[in-house]
This record gives sequence, structure tokens and C-alpha cells, in this order.
Amino acid sequence: MTTRTWENLQIPAAGTFALDVAHTRIGFVVKHMMVSKVRGHFGDFSGTVTIAENPLDSSAEVSIKTASIDTGVADRDGHLRSDDFLSAEKFPTLTFRSTRVVGHSGDEFTLVGDLTIRDVTKPVELTVEYGGAGTNPWGQDVWGFSITTEIDREEFGLTWNQALETGGVLVGKKIKIEIEGEANPAA
Repeated sequence: MTTRTWENLQIPAAGTFALDVAHTRIGFVVKHMMVSKVRGHFGDFSGTVTIAENPLDSSAEVSIKTASIDTGVADRDGHLRSDDFLSAEKFPTLTFRSTRVVGHSGDEFTLVGDLTIRDVTKPVELTVEYGGAGTNPWGQDVWGFSITTEIDREEFGLTWNQALETGGVLVGKKIKIEIEGEANPAA
């Protein structure tokens, strides 16, 4: 892979890169019954990252098919696709479009952008950890990343819940988003 040194990091040369869906996982974690956590992911998505000459001018776009939500429990997944949550038939995609890189420290960057869920768009701040770059055994260039953020689902219209007899609610308001992935030069 063609890399360059920038502030003591070996980063890819400027260009556009596509998310490698076989090596990327867009996951989430939410509290359940206030005592445990449920994890899930989306299986159908696409996205690009454009690394600029000045890496702080880089950008990213991601589109996720809401119907591809998977928590490992079919009934729960059906409920999450329903109008109570994602309303997958009315709103078939979730999108993220970056607006700017607001800073970095070492291999960690702070990326701000617009997240749209159910036609509600809100700014979010992502912590992006750059994992490095190289060439895989088949000669393909690749670079890796880890991304985390937390959102309040109710700000996006995901307000369904159920009170518990013991106090509290069935589904937590905060959703932690965890993305592990790789990107390759876009064709």
C-alpha cells in the first residue's frame, strides 16, 4: 500500500476507499431491563472514506439498510424493524455523512457528522481510532479502523418502551455504536 508519514503515523495516500463489508462490523449495544446489555449489528451497508491530502480535511459517508438489523433473536429483530423502532419499510436506510474532522491525538481522530434515522438528522461525534495500513496476502491494499460513539435513541424518534414492575424500563435510552472495519481503494 502506498502510505505517507503524517504526524508520526503511516497513513494511506490521499484517495477514496470503500468499506470492506466482509471485514467490517457495524454494531450496537443497548441496556435491557436495566440489568444487562443486548448486542446487535447491521449486515447490509456500504460506505466510502475519502482521505484528503490534509487528513484533517477527510470525509466519510455510510448507508445502512435498516432491515438488516440482527440481534440473534428473530422476534426481537422483527420488533426492531417495526414502526415501534426503525420502521424499516418507511425508512429503509440509516445514513451518516461527515461534516468535519475536529481534532486528533496520535492515532485517534474526532469526526463530526450528520446521522439520519427515521428521517431525523442529528449531529454526532465519532471517536475514530486509525489501526494502520498494509497489503493483504492477495495483494489488496487495506487499512483498518475502530469507531465508537453513543446516541440517545429518543432524539431520533425511537421512543417505544415498556415500564417494568420493579421500576425502570425495558430498553435503555443510550445506544453505544461500535464499528470495527477495514477499507480498500474504491474501484
